[in-house]
Amino acid sequence: MQYYSTKDKHTKADFPQAVFQSLPPDNGLYMPEKLPRLEEAFIKKLGGFSFPEIAFRVASALLEEAISASRLREIIDEAVNFPAPAVPLGKDTYVLELFHGPSLAFKDFGARFMSRVMAYFLEQQTRPLDILVATSGDTGGAVALGFYDVPHIRVTILYPSGKVSPVQEQQLTTLGKNIRALEVKGSFDDCQRLVKQAFLDPELSKTLQLSSANSINIARLIPQTFYYFHAWAQLQQAGHTAPPVFSVPSGNFGNLTAGVMAWKMGLPVARFVASTNVNDEVPVYLRTGVFEPRPSLHTLSNAMDVGNPSNFARLLELLGGAEDMGGLLSGYSFTDEATREAIRSVFTQHGYVMCPHTAVAYLGLQEFRRESGTGNPGVFLSTAHPCKFPDVYETDMQPAIVLPEQLASLNGKQKQAVVMENDFSQLKEILLRG
Repeated sequence: MQYYSTKDKHTKADFPQAVFQSLPPDNGLYMPEKLPRLEEAFIKKLGGFSFPEIAFRVASALLEEAISASRLREIIDEAVNFPAPAVPLGKDTYVLELFHGPSLAFKDFGARFMSRVMAYFLEQQTRPLDILVATSGDTGGAVALGFYDVPHIRVTILYPSGKVSPVQEQQLTTLGKNIRALEVKGSFDDCQRLVKQAFLDPELSKTLQLSSANSINIARLIPQTFYYFHAWAQLQQAGHTAPPVFSVPSGNFGNLTAGVMAWKMGLPVARFVASTNVNDEVPVYLRTGVFEPRPSLHTLSNAMDVGNPSNFARLLELLGGAEDMGGLLSGYSFTDEATREAIRSVFTQHGYVMCPHTAVAYLGLQEFRRESGTGNPGVFLSTAHPCKFPDVYETDMQPAIVLPEQLASLNGKQKQAVVMENDFSQLKEILLRG
């Protein structure tokens, strides 16, 4: 399958090129030339397949013959080796827990799949690979753990100083070896801008083999489609027949884009809800038809603090403008105060502790249900384990947060990070220095 640029459909690449380039030369984003429709019989019987089996079928359709079937199975079995349960939470409501991987965030799916895909293609090369990634929180830890000690790959992670949680910072700054952390005096948008500048810099492109593990990379996006199909499989097992409403906590909009891709491939979906914090550029666009990027604001749900979401261009490719998007997509934004109230309310009613991002998704689902009166089952995505945000929770809630084994490995490790200005020349010097 060929992949084209969102800025020019004539700019194309095969899958390995798209993976290693990350961005097309015109600074667009790669998209599959076509989204294959999965067999209706397969969709109807999803409940009879395991998560890795579903992931293999979806990946095979998207990648065609870019990777041999036997190796693709190996990649899937290694990357998708932890659960993503749809946990019932009230009548016809489910929380899709995507935080059971090594970094305790949904981005483990993309990072682990992508690292193994890259390692597969690098077997045929001798030139080392430099991964460059910006993070607003969870991406950094997922990429660090997903690529840790992978041969022939060096990872450089840019994160905004003082704007990630202590656990998130610990995950991306304590590994060492082939993982390098750069603490940028700026916002996530600044980090993302620096990364994009690096990819467009002729000297860096000539000297280094640069690639990205942000959701701008199509290899990060593809595995995020897997758990939408798996969620529907679990709802089938629970006896549901009506298509679900998916509420997605949204920052850079890769997660929602993957859901729309799954829908295009045949997944039954009644509605997608783009749930954001006060960084509400897309909800505003859905209401007004005007997209106005602006500097991001810092919130409790820090991984969603994005003022100019990269994957918005992909949503436009998949759905068209605001009027066309409105047939499938609703958007709502919520304050930190509302987020805290939702965390408290769900804990009081169900004894369940949500991370701030999950709480925003919960609020989005509730708001859509109030507006629409829909009786369809609702699934809101839980993208991070609550233990990553200890300062958010009141004293009585903290005993209910069970610390996972993944955190034990971080105990006693020292932070290793280079503090840098929000300055591209400094980033370029660091990269060229090696």
